[in-house]
Amino acid sequence: MNTSEFFRIPQRLSLTWRVIALSSLLLLALVSLFTWLGHENLTRQFQESRSQHHDRQQREIRLALARSSDNLRQLAGLTAASASLGSPLQEGNNIDVEQALDSQWPALQLEAGIDEILIINTNGQVLGSWGLGNTESQLPILSWVRRVMNTEQPLTTLRCSTNCQQFAAVPVLVEGESVGMVVLSRSLADVTRQAKEVSGSEVALLVTGLAEDSHITASRKLEGWNGHLLALTSEEQSLVPLQHAADAVPVRRLMEAPLSLQDAGRHLELSAVRMEEDNERSNIGYFLLISDITGQIEAINKDTRTLLFVGVLGWIAAELLLLAILLGPMARLRRVAGLLPALANGKFSDIHAAIPNHRRGIPDEIDVLESITLELSHQLAMLEGEVQERGNQLAERIEELAKERDFVNGLLDTAQVFIIAQDSTGRINLVNEYTQLMLGMSQTSLLGRLFVDVFDAGITTSLNTFTLPQQEEQTLRTPDQHIHTIAWYHAPLQTGNQVKVSRISVGLDITERKAAEARLTWLAERDPLTELYNRRYFQNALQIAIERAPNAQGAVLLLDLDQFKEVNELSGHHVGDNLLREVADTLFHNLGRRGVIARLGGDEFSLLLEDDNAEQAVRVAQYIVQLLEGIGFVVGERRHRVTASIGIALFPTHGNTPAELMASADVAMYKAKESGLQQWHLLSEAENAKDELQERVYWVEQIHNALETDSFELMVQPIMRLADQDIKHHEVLLRMRNADGSLIAPAHFIPIAEQSGQIVLIDRWVLRHSLKALSRLQDRGITLAVNLSGQSLHDEGLKRYLAEELATSGADPHHLILEVTETAAVTDFSTARGVLQAVRDLGCRTALDDFGVGFSSFHYLGQLPVDYIKIDGSFIRSLLISPDSRVIVRAIADIAKGFGKQTIAEFVDQEALLPILKSYGITYGQGFHLGRPEKMSNMIKKL
Repeated sequence: MNTSEFFRIPQRLSLTWRVIALSSLLLLALVSLFTWLGHENLTRQFQESRSQHHDRQQREIRLALARSSDNLRQLAGLTAASASLGSPLQEGNNIDVEQALDSQWPALQLEAGIDEILIINTNGQVLGSWGLGNTESQLPILSWVRRVMNTEQPLTTLRCSTNCQQFAAVPVLVEGESVGMVVLSRSLADVTRQAKEVSGSEVALLVTGLAEDSHITASRKLEGWNGHLLALTSEEQSLVPLQHAADAVPVRRLMEAPLSLQDAGRHLELSAVRMEEDNERSNIGYFLLISDITGQIEAINKDTRTLLFVGVLGWIAAELLLLAILLGPMARLRRVAGLLPALANGKFSDIHAAIPNHRRGIPDEIDVLESITLELSHQLAMLEGEVQERGNQLAERIEELAKERDFVNGLLDTAQVFIIAQDSTGRINLVNEYTQLMLGMSQTSLLGRLFVDVFDAGITTSLNTFTLPQQEEQTLRTPDQHIHTIAWYHAPLQTGNQVKVSRISVGLDITERKAAEARLTWLAERDPLTELYNRRYFQNALQIAIERAPNAQGAVLLLDLDQFKEVNELSGHHVGDNLLREVADTLFHNLGRRGVIARLGGDEFSLLLEDDNAEQAVRVAQYIVQLLEGIGFVVGERRHRVTASIGIALFPTHGNTPAELMASADVAMYKAKESGLQQWHLLSEAENAKDELQERVYWVEQIHNALETDSFELMVQPIMRLADQDIKHHEVLLRMRNADGSLIAPAHFIPIAEQSGQIVLIDRWVLRHSLKALSRLQDRGITLAVNLSGQSLHDEGLKRYLAEELATSGADPHHLILEVTETAAVTDFSTARGVLQAVRDLGCRTALDDFGVGFSSFHYLGQLPVDYIKIDGSFIRSLLISPDSRVIVRAIADIAKGFGKQTIAEFVDQEALLPILKSYGITYGQGFHLGRPEKMSNMIKKL
C-alpha cells in the first residue's frame, strides 16, 4: 500500500476531533463541578449565617422575656411595700385593702402596662383586685400562696391560654411576717414588639394545647401543631405560610433549626422560640419568627449563573485554541502514519522520498518521529542483510546443541537421584541409570510401563497433574528388601513435542533425613539421660488434661530427690546420673501406665494423674516412697539411701493453668522437705500456694535488692567472760533495713534465702562487712564471731574469698571466729571438717553453734577442728528447773574441757544462772541479761 492509497481510505473520526471531543467533555465536567461547588459554598455560607442569626434571635427574645419578668417582679415588690397595704391585709379589711392601691393603679396601668393586680391573704382569698378581673378563677392561687408563704420569696411565671401573660407574686410583710401577697400580671405585647424590632422578622405568638376561648377564629387555629395564634404581625403575608408549616413539621423542630419554605414566589424562613411557662398547665407558648430571605436566595442563584456563564465562555475559548494548535501537527502526523505500511513491506526507498530531509531549528515531537522513521528504515535495511548471516550461525548452533544434549544424557546417568520422563498417558519413556540400579530392572523392562505401577505413586495421571508442578513422599521397597522414603517432584516439560514427553519426575532418597527428623522429634519431647518425657512435653500434657473436660480433675506429683548433691560430690556426677536413670526406670516400670512421667531437670521428677482424687494421689505418693526405699543404690563400699520429698497439687482445686499447678506442687514439695515427719505433702484447700509463692518471690527480690544496695544492718551482742565479766567477744547478728528504716528479723528472710541459694551471698556480705568493722575494732582487743550457713560449707570458693577479704580489709584473722551449727556439721561431717580446718589454716578460730541438740555430737566433737562450743539455749533456759538439763550442760562442759575447747552458754536471761555456769566451768555467757544486741556502727562510735 503506497501513501496515496492510505490517504484515500475514508476516515470516520480523526485523532484531532477525538482529542477535541474528549477535552470538551472533561472541561464541561470541570465547569459543572466548579459551578456546583461554588453554589454549594454560597449556600453553606448563607445557611451558617442564618443559623447564627437564628441563635442570636433566640438569645435576644429570651433576654427580653427575662427582663420583662424581672421588671414585673420589681413592680410587684414596690406595690407590696406600700405602707397602707400591710395592716388592712393582715386584718382582712376588704375596703381598706382596695383603697390602699387605688392611687397607684392608674400609674401602673398606663406607664408599666400592668393588666391586673390581685391582693390575696394567706388563705388564698382575694381581698382586692384591679384591672381585667376575669383571670382569678383560672389562676392556681392556693398553690402560689403556699409557695410564696413557705419560701417568703417572690414568684414569677408565664401562663398562656387565650392570651399569654407574665405574673409576679410577692409576699406582703408586716413586722417580718408574711400576711399575704400581691399578684401583678402583664401581657407580652411589649416583648412581642421588641422581638420584631430585634429580629427584623414578622412575629407570631403561638399557644399549643387545648384552647379555652371558643371565640378564636378558625383561621387562627393550627391543627398540625394543636394550637392557635394569639398574635400575628402582617397576617395577610404570614398566616398562609404558618398553616403550611404546621402541616409539614412539628413545632419542636423549628426550635432546633429554621424551616425554609416558599409562598407566593417568596422564600421564607420560619423559626420558633419556646417560652418558659407554668408547669401546672398543659399549654405551651412559642414565639414564631417569619423571615423573608428571597433577596439572599436570588443573590446566590445570580452568582451561580455568573459562574456557569464564565465557565462556558472559558470552555469555548479553550476548545478553539486547542483546535488551532492541533490542525497543523496532526496533518503531519497523518502523513507519517501513512508511511508505516510501506515500512512494513520493506519499501524503504518510498520512505526516503516522502519525508523531507530538512530539519527545523527547534524540532518538535513530530520532527523527532519523522527522524526516527527515517532512521528505522535505515536500520531495517541493515537488519535484512544481517538475517542471512544469522541463519548461517543458527545452523552452527544446532550442531552445538546436539553435543550439549549428549552431555546432558551423560549427566542424567551419573546423577544419584531418580529421573523419569513420562508421556501424556503417564508411561515411562526415559529413565536414568541410578533408577535402574535401585530398582534392579533394565531400561527395556521399564520403558512403556505406567509410572504409578512401578513406583506406586499417590499422584494420578490426570490432565491437571501434567500442567502443574506437584510434590509427594512415597516409600519404595528395593530388591534388597530395604524400605526407602523417596521425595518426588513432578513438573511439566516445556518441549515442542507434547505427544511423547509431557512430565518429568525427580525422586530424592530422604531415608536418612527422615530418620534424623524422627530422632529430633523424640529429643524435643524426651530427656536424653532418663528417656522420660521432658518439662516441655509434661506442661503440654498437663494443659491438655486441664482443657479436656469442663469438670476434669486430677493431680500433679512433684518429686525432688533428697541429698542428691551429696551423691554427686561424694561419688561423682556419673554415679549421680546412674542414680537418676535408676529412679526413672523404677518410676516408669511401676507407674508408667498410671500417667505421664517426666524429668523436669536436675533431680526433679513429676507425675500427672488424670481423673484421680486426693486419696488416690496420696496412695501413689506413698507407693513412690516405698519404691525409692527399695532401690538400694550401692557404689563401691558406699551405700546411698534414696529418698525424695513429694509435693501433691490437685486440679482444679490448686490451679487452672500448668504454671499455677506446678507452682502449687513446688510449694507442697518444700513443705514436705520442711516437715521432717513424712516425705509427701498434699496442699489443703485452705493453703494458698499462690500467696506463699508470691511471698517467696517477694523476699527473694528483697534479698537481691539488699545485697545490691547494702540494705542489711549488722548487729552485735556481747559474749561475757564469766570469771571477770570482761567483754571482748561479740557475736555478729544480721538484720534487714525496711523502706521506713525499721529492722527486719532474720527469721523472715533467712529460710527463703536458704531455699533460693542466696544464703551463700548473704554469708559473703556479712563476712566482708564484718572484716571491715573488725579492722577498726581489733586494736581494742575485740573479737567478732560470724555465723556460716550449712550451704556455705559446700562453697568451694569460701577459703579463697575469705583470704582475699582478710588481705583487703587488713583484719587480723585471730580476732575472727566462724560459727557453724552442730546440725550442719554432723549432717555432712567430712565437708564440715575440711572447711573448718581450711579456716583455721588461715588463722581464724572456729565455733560449734547450737551444740547438744544432735545425738552424735559427742562422737564427732573430738574430730571437728573447733575452738569454741556454744551450748544450745534450750538447755540453758531450763537449767534452774530441769535436772536433765543440768546433767547435759555439765557433761558438755566436761567433755569440751577434755578436748581442750572453751564453752559458751547461750540465752543467759537471768542473774541466777551465772553461779551455776561458773560452777560447771563454762567460760563465756551470752544473753539478754548480759547484753542486748546493738548496731555495729554504734559500738564503733562508742569505742
